Amino acid sequence: MSEQKVDTGKRDFLVAATSVVGGVAAAVTATPFVTSMFPSERAKAAGAPIEVDVSKLAPGEMQIQEWRGKPVWILRRTPEMLEGIAKDAGLVADPKSEVPQQPDYAKNETRSIKPDLAVLVGVCTHLGCSPQLKAADAKADMGMDWNGGFYCPCHGSKYDLAGRVYKGAPAPINLVVPPYKYVGDAKIIIGDDGKVA
Repeated sequence: MSEQKVDTGKRDFLVAATSVVGGVAAAVTATPFVTSMFPSERAKAAGAPIEVDVSKLAPGEMQIQEWRGKPVWILRRTPEMLEGIAKDAGLVADPKSEVPQQPDYAKNETRSIKPDLAVLVGVCTHLGCSPQLKAADAKADMGMDWNGGFYCPCHGSKYDLAGRVYKGAPAPINLVVPPYKYVGDAKIIIGDDGKVA
C-alpha cells in the first residue's frame, strides 16, 4: 500500500477559515437580538430630561417643547402678566396650589421657580385637549375679568397665566408643572429637578 502525505497546513487553514466565518455569522445573527433588549434612542428620549435654551425667549413669548410625548409650554411673562396673575386669585379654584400638580418649589402664586418664566404641561386636566394662549385683550371672548391665560376649546376650561384653573370650569385641577431646574440663567432642564424621588 502506498502512503499519502497529508498536507496539514492546508487542513489547519481550512479549519481556521471556517471557524472565523462561523464566528462572524454567529455575531451578525446575534446582534439584532442583543440590540432589541436595549431601549431605542426614541424611547430613551421620550422619558429623558430635555435641556432648553430660554435666553432668546422675549417677554410675552412662549415656546413649546415635547417631553414624554406631551407639549411643555415655556412662557416668558411680562410684568403686566404677573399683575394679572395676582388679580386672578379670587377667580381661580385653587389659588394657593394646594392640589399637588407642581413640585414644592413651584407652590407659589406664579407656580414657578422664577416669577417671569412659566413651565407648564400644555394638556387640559379635564379630558387631555391642548389649551390655547389667549392674551388679556381677548375680554370680548373670554369675559371682562380675563387677565390673560389659557383657554381649552374642547369644553371651555380656562386657566390663568400660572396654569391655575378658573372656578366653574370643567377641568377639576390646575395644569401640571413638570419637574425642572435652571442650569445657569439661560438654560433649564425639564424632567429633572435634582431631587431624589
